[in-house]
Amino acid sequence: MSQRRVLKVFEQYQKARTEFVQMVAELATRPENIETLQNVGVISLLRTLLLDVVPTIQQTAALALGRLANYNDDLAEAVVKCDILPQLVYSLAEQNSFYKKAAAFVLRAVGKHSPQLAQAIVACGALDSLVICLEDFDPGVKEAAAWALRYIARHNAELSQVVVDAGAVPLLVLCIQEPEIALKRIAASALSDIAKHSPELAQTVVDAGAVAHLVQMLLNPDAKLKLSQLVVNAGGVAAVIDCIGSCKGNTRLPGIMMLGYVAAHSENLAMAVIISKGIPQLSVCLSEEPEDHIKAAAAWALGQIGRHTPEHARAVAVTNTLPVLLSLYMSTESSEDLQVKSKKAIKSILQKCTYLPALEPFLYDAPPSILKHVVAQFSKVLPHDSKARRLFVTSGGLKKVQEIKAEPGSLLQEYINSINNCYPEEIVRYYSPGYSDTLLQRVDSYQPLNN
Repeated sequence: MSQRRVLKVFEQYQKARTEFVQMVAELATRPENIETLQNVGVISLLRTLLLDVVPTIQQTAALALGRLANYNDDLAEAVVKCDILPQLVYSLAEQNSFYKKAAAFVLRAVGKHSPQLAQAIVACGALDSLVICLEDFDPGVKEAAAWALRYIARHNAELSQVVVDAGAVPLLVLCIQEPEIALKRIAASALSDIAKHSPELAQTVVDAGAVAHLVQMLLNPDAKLKLSQLVVNAGGVAAVIDCIGSCKGNTRLPGIMMLGYVAAHSENLAMAVIISKGIPQLSVCLSEEPEDHIKAAAAWALGQIGRHTPEHARAVAVTNTLPVLLSLYMSTESSEDLQVKSKKAIKSILQKCTYLPALEPFLYDAPPSILKHVVAQFSKVLPHDSKARRLFVTSGGLKKVQEIKAEPGSLLQEYINSINNCYPEEIVRYYSPGYSDTLLQRVDSYQPLNN
């Protein structure tokens, strides 16, 4: 009887600890409870429970600490001051996967608030343990560690460099090759947060082979738009553009493809590529690269950028890229794939382009399959722009349009008619083929009036 009574006391004590820590973890999810929990000294109590002999109590205590530290920097600092971080770091190497995830969550919650708090995590030796967790069998542990590393690296170049020096980058690249989408996403964002601070850090990520795998991720329909936005938000586009500018040949190809995939998703993402000076670099690839498959990738990417709005199309057109695309499309030396992608890019850009100075050369050089799209754009713009109408006459554009041979009733003829309707009939006649001969005949047949 005496032994049973003793055991019952301990059972009740364990039950009370379990109920207590579970309730605190639940209360910590509600903002209105945070101040009260802080005032009653809950963090010190949870620190004791981190050392509990019952694993579930340890794990729940860590979860509760993470939720509290996540709420604001005061609570995160309290976690640091209570000397909790060293215990968490020790547990990352010794405990089961459930505890590892909870411990990494606390480190993430503390490190996100400021560079100083992130530095406190570094100072307690957490990086080595977090990097080891990136090799854990459990994808959830890898994901939790990648979150923590991301929040450390995102503050500044110095902290990013520390993460790099700990050996995180190659393992994060391996993580983006895992099948779990959530792990892919956070590993990609961690790499982006490392790369965004300096060209040197970006080059470290590139050298680890990250770009090629990130491009593959963008092909995944479950991840496309979110990953594209992630890359842009973290400054990844600028890093990729710098990489394209500093290398040659096939090394450029993954970066070119990434810019195209990012730009394809939305006007805003395409504009981010434009603002980051992506078009000039793609134009250089189009002109300088000897391999047709790289030129074809650059042509495709430029088409993805320019196809959204007149503003996007103009950004491509002003770089004098359209004539290069036309030349590649018409060249008999271009591969079939390069010709197809160049033609598609030209059509995509032309159908949005209202910048007439870039379009006018196409009236003289473009084949019929392209010409109709050029004339269509003039037919849209000229009715609403008097200055453009005048310039179109003085530049010789109106005369050239009259020389185009179009099938009666065709779309091309309709476009030409729309342009002609923008001018007085005598102006159109004056610039029509053969009109000068008609005038000369009238001169020949004209009988002067005798006084």
